[in-house]
Amino acid sequence: MEEEHELGFFERYLTVWVGICIVIALFLGQYDEDLMGFELTAAFEAFEVAGYSIPIVIVLFLMIYPIMVQTPFQKVIKAGKTAKPILTTLALNWGVKPFLKAGLSWLFFAVIFAPILRPEIGQEGIGYLIGGMILLGIAPCTAMVLVWSYLSRGNMGHTIVVTAINSLSMLVLYAPLALILLPIAGATGADIGIPAGQIGFGVLAYIGLPLVAGYFTRNSLIKRRGREWFDQFTDKLHYVSIVALLFTIVVIVSPHSERILDQPLIVLIIAIPLIVQFIIMFIISYWTAKKVGLAYEDAAPTAQIATSNHFELAIAMSITVFGMESLATLAAVTGLLIEVPIMLIIVQICLKTRHWFPSKKEQSSRKSALARS
Repeated sequence: MEEEHELGFFERYLTVWVGICIVIALFLGQYDEDLMGFELTAAFEAFEVAGYSIPIVIVLFLMIYPIMVQTPFQKVIKAGKTAKPILTTLALNWGVKPFLKAGLSWLFFAVIFAPILRPEIGQEGIGYLIGGMILLGIAPCTAMVLVWSYLSRGNMGHTIVVTAINSLSMLVLYAPLALILLPIAGATGADIGIPAGQIGFGVLAYIGLPLVAGYFTRNSLIKRRGREWFDQFTDKLHYVSIVALLFTIVVIVSPHSERILDQPLIVLIIAIPLIVQFIIMFIISYWTAKKVGLAYEDAAPTAQIATSNHFELAIAMSITVFGMESLATLAAVTGLLIEVPIMLIIVQICLKTRHWFPSKKEQSSRKSALARS
């Protein structure tokens, strides 16, 4: 993959396209049956494996696969041997973010906004909002972060390795953290079960299959057509990722449009602590990456992984624990609405602050100089 690829017109204004897709999703969720004679969202939910809609999995595969094609496999192997960026990311994801999000959720919903929320939804409703935010905070990002890292010109090998480790870590850490933190919401954690099948299927579908397919596609095309043809091909292929991302937003948001449009004030109130959490977590993680001496190519995805969330899992767990119509599920869905635009802004911040960090080339040059001396 070319580390210095330039963002095209389509990518530079991706925030605009995302906003348009969110509006389309809200519209379709309200009127798709009237317009087309059938429910689009129901069609996508009709075929599921381990809680994942197969059509959505296919779209997510198309979002990740072009990125994997452009990622040299040796970078993945090399990234797996560098402990510092991996340990930094895991510490931020599991040791900082869940507790930060839980604390901010309690502060905003149980204290700051309580006078507004209590007459509308009661104390129990406030507990559900906090519960949904907690389930969101303990679900580290998987598939989407590959797109953010790619757009930021990050180290895709590092991103792939850490994303895989995060996904597997959820098998061990998700349930215990839920049991520890959900009592803050006044909700019971007794029924929190680890979604092993869902996580395992997600690791396979979002990381394993695209990585294997991308590896064989890359090697085959370079061998048969040459590097120059391959570079021209991948210049166009990356647009598949962007289109798939936009389509995924439409498909995921539209089923929840009625809930979002029926409670706009509560959605706005939920959005505020979410935005604050994103900002604080990004500052902490970006600063930490600089302090531990990471190169930009590792620092950007480290901060992005620690800042973003696995909203698909959080929504599924909110439905499982609190129910489809609960305010906890509304909080998780709002996380999706807020996260994509915020992460696109963070991508731009990372690109504009690359000079704050040494590059991998600069780090290698310094190591070589030290070795010679």
